[in-house]
Amino acid sequence: MGALQLEDLPHYTYEEYKNWESNDWEIIYGQAYCMSPAPMIKHQRISNNVGWQLKNLFDSCKICQVLMPVDWKIADDTVVQPDNSVICHEPTNEAYITKAPKIIFEILSKSTAKKDKELKYKLYQQEGVSYYIIVDPKEEIAKVYELKEGRYIKVCDASDERVDFKIKECEASFSFDFSKIW
Repeated sequence: MGALQLEDLPHYTYEEYKNWESNDWEIIYGQAYCMSPAPMIKHQRISNNVGWQLKNLFDSCKICQVLMPVDWKIADDTVVQPDNSVICHEPTNEAYITKAPKIIFEILSKSTAKKDKELKYKLYQQEGVSYYIIVDPKEEIAKVYELKEGRYIKVCDASDERVDFKIKECEASFSFDFSKIW
């Protein structure tokens, strides 16, 4: 019996994923990642505050939609659920989105921090997410990244600042107030 090989590990697809009893999972490149325990109260409060502010900012845009966790099916073996996102297209499926959101907020928790800061950072960059914001509830700071020429460039660390986002589809800039999410 030899050493464990990558091909020995399970490789999950969307067909298997959609039949799991709980929706507390993501699959990235066929590997399952549990998102439990359920988010803490502070995590949920921040996510709600982010969602409300995004909804108000994008309310007048006829193209964009603000979403709370929803499946984003990137490939048959890669399905993620961003905490908050903004899409600027009409989804073609009721169960999940298939095109990259323009803005994604991920709120760190003990169980997801490494995945959010490393794996999802690379995945979202590769998939063309225009803005990726990693929110650290413990430190009350958000790292804001903008995609430029295929790579994320750090815009700032925000805690009580306003940060401008420019979405081409909206032909406007939006100023997000990070002091209102904590």
